[in-house]
Amino acid sequence: MRRFATAVQRPEPALELDVAALLLGEWDYGTIDLPHYRAVLDGMADSARRVRDDQADRTFAGARAITQVLFTDLGFRGNTDDYYDPRNSFLHEVIDRRVGIPITLCILYMETARRIGETVTGVGFPGHFLVRAHDGDRAVVIDPYNGGSVLSRGDLDELIKRVNGPDATLEAAVLAPVSKQQILTRMLVNLAGIYGKRGDLFRSLEVLERLYLLDAANDRIGRELDNLRKRVDALN
Repeated sequence: MRRFATAVQRPEPALELDVAALLLGEWDYGTIDLPHYRAVLDGMADSARRVRDDQADRTFAGARAITQVLFTDLGFRGNTDDYYDPRNSFLHEVIDRRVGIPITLCILYMETARRIGETVTGVGFPGHFLVRAHDGDRAVVIDPYNGGSVLSRGDLDELIKRVNGPDATLEAAVLAPVSKQQILTRMLVNLAGIYGKRGDLFRSLEVLERLYLLDAANDRIGRELDNLRKRVDALN
């Protein structure tokens, strides 16, 4: 908990997303080997940099290189077989197993991009996290869960209707960039839903403890945390 608090309780520019995401699940895995996993991410970035720099077409060369390395060369993919497996939400498991859910694969994409100087931001699309890659004054929306495919306006319209119902319309707000703290919060909320459905009070408590570290001013989280602590204490 102290390691996670140290990682996330800092100003947004100083928050290291890869470190915080790797530390997120230490309650289950013990001490995560940060130097090892960061070195793996560095290696992925080195490969993407070489591919980018070899391309004659410079249009979104960085994004195309990252997509090739992650999803073609290394075989990362969305876990369509067991989407709600908690391991899909832990970055080190995603790196080891090469499967994940939209938000963890987006973090992988973003952290590879950051290491090679490409501008890629997280997009908190409802129900399906995405990234936006920038090339000067142009930008494209990319779906790492589906092999790094580039999404058109029509694709996004279809996706928002699939998530929010046939009457949903695509608003600019759903494509706005989100902060690193918001990304971590969404990861934890995903886990809270998984553990809540399983009735796993102890892991639910671990999730709420970390959500509270991210947003201690949130009275609702504080109340839920207090109630859950009492329930867990009653079991002991």
